[in-house]
Order: sequence, then C-alpha cells, then structure tokens
Amino acid sequence: MLAPNPFGQVLIAMVTPMTKDGEVDWPAVESLMDYLISHGADGLVVTGTTGETSTLTDAEKIQLVTTGKSVSAGRARIITGGGSNETAHAIELYKASEKAGADGVMVVTPYYNKPTQAGVLTHFRMIADATDLPMIMYDIPGRSGIQITYDTILRAAKHPNIVAVKDAKGDLSEVSRVMNQTDLMYFAGDDANALPTLAIGGTGLIGVTANIAPEPYRTMINAVNAGDLATATAQHKLLEPLVRATMTHVPGTVAAKYVLHGLGRISSPRVRLPLVGPEESEAAEIENDISLVHDVPGVDFTNFRPDRNAAAGGALPKVAGTTR
Repeated sequence: MLAPNPFGQVLIAMVTPMTKDGEVDWPAVESLMDYLISHGADGLVVTGTTGETSTLTDAEKIQLVTTGKSVSAGRARIITGGGSNETAHAIELYKASEKAGADGVMVVTPYYNKPTQAGVLTHFRMIADATDLPMIMYDIPGRSGIQITYDTILRAAKHPNIVAVKDAKGDLSEVSRVMNQTDLMYFAGDDANALPTLAIGGTGLIGVTANIAPEPYRTMINAVNAGDLATATAQHKLLEPLVRATMTHVPGTVAAKYVLHGLGRISSPRVRLPLVGPEESEAAEIENDISLVHDVPGVDFTNFRPDRNAAAGGALPKVAGTTR
C-alpha cells in the first residue's frame, strides 16, 4: 500500500528575491510566496538550486523556512532544499529546518567531492536518520558530478524517511524501473519533462518555470489526475516556449528572476555572484522565446518590460554564504 504523499504535487523551486545590492528582499519573498500559493502551488521548495542555496547563509535559509510557514499559514508545504556536500553540515542544517517548522527536506547528491555510491548512500541515510521529516533525494548529475545509481536508489528506498526522488537525470526508463520496484514518489526535476514524468506514473513536479506560471502546472496535474491527457498536453504545449526561455539560455534562477522582474512581480532581478544576469545576446534569446508565449493561464506578457541594465552583473552580499 502506498504511503500518503506528504508534499503535494505542484511544488515550486522558488527563487529568492533580492535587492539590487544582493540582500534578501524579505517583503518580495513574502509577496512571491503568497502569489505562488494562491495560484496553485501545493508546496514551495526554498533554499534549493533555484533559490541560490550556494550563496545563502544558514541564517537566511532558516529564515526562508520560517517566513514560508508564516505566509503559507497551512495552505502549502514548505520544504528545505539544497543541503551540503559535507554530511555533518547538512545534518545540522536540516535539524534546524525541522525546528523552524519545515514540512520536508530535499537533499542534493554530494557535489564536487564525488563520493562513491557507498558514500552517497551513507550521506542520505545519516540525514534521514537525523530528523523525522520526509525526504526527497535530488538526483542531478549535471550539477553534482555524480548520479544516484539505480542500485543506490533501491537501497535508499528502504529507509522509512526517504520517500521520493526529484529526477533531473532525465532517464525515464530508469524512473519506470524504480517505480516498479519501490514505493518512491517521483517528481520531475526538469521542467520540459513534467508531463512525460506524470504520464508514466510520476507524482508531480518541482519546477522553476512555475515561479512565473504556476496555474498551468496546476491545470496539468489536475488533468492527469482526472485521466484527461488532452488537457494536460495542451498546457504542456502552451508552456513550451516559456520553459525554453527559462531553462535553456542561462541558469534557471537567472532567467526566472529576469522574467519575474520584467512582469513587475519582484523589485530586482539581482543574483549573487558568481551568477550574473544575462548578457545582451542571452537576454535577446530569452525575449525572443517570450515573444512566442501566448494564452498561458495567469501570465500576461503584453506589458512585459525586461530591464537588461538592472539585471547586468551579480552582487556580493554583506555576509558570505555558508554552503560548503
């Protein structure tokens, strides 16, 4: 018997709005959180890759959890993303997140130091042992340098707190194989694969483009749940140029902030170094793709006003981040 889903289905890998000086813009954080929840999100993944986890301090990460719990007021789950490639630091962070009220944790594969699969498994198990929160393993070899292998996923799935995978590997045949062998829930970690993952039995998505357009993902999920593939496919097709604009020219964080600022939803498109805003040619590609977007529910680009100058460069915050 499948365990109940503690996360929901439409999860948004939320950007962290910042001021032009690179400090967290807390009023904009609250406003964006409320908007996303009000327009269809079941949960927000804060402090993940899209939230610039690598350059946030631990204090900022915990504040994002407490702010999320306050804004959501029970309307959505707040999940701590990111983690660390140091197991001890990751445990400390997730314990603090649990104390702050997080509803779950998403743990990325240890990056840079490239442990063996035995090390990867130990990392996940020790974090899962450290809190009572349900855990999503984040399989993203393009960023971590290593994958979570099929055998490691099966072994990790035996831990009662490890209940899901965010898949940014894109191997849907392996996704099917794992779901046949375990009760793990799968969330699409690549926006372009949201519908394909759902179509083979995946649970939901953890999306970047959903920062801009949460409503069509809600419609897509509801349609899949109702067995209405035609409606789900229609939303997938409408989203395609927006997904391309957000995910293919610059890091998703950079593009999402650039578009959100152009729509007037955040006060600045600033990112923290070493991320920088789009260069002229990259901004032109984003804007060309945006020009192809039409009839996407909840998004009106007729008054889209991107500001390349405001987005240019990156910021050094006053306090350095603490992710190793």
